[in-house]
Amino acid sequence: MSRSRKKSPFMPITTARSEKEDKMLANRRHRRINKRLLNQTHDQDALLELRVLSNVWGFDKDGKRMVDPDLQRHLLRK
Repeated sequence: MSRSRKKSPFMPITTARSEKEDKMLANRRHRRINKRLLNQTHDQDALLELRVLSNVWGFDKDGKRMVDPDLQRHLLRK
């Protein structure tokens, strides 16, 4: 495994390993609020979208960037 490399040269911008927990919390909040709205109004048009309720800029990871594989080989090592 000492010679294995990542195939795609994209790396996360921050040190967070994953956004899984942030996404789970945002979706849980989305479902809870929409369930409450649906029970109160009985109107499906009153439901809110996920983007209205959560801000992706508040997540731990801020996306990915492309690195140059020739200049930064150490980042592409597994």
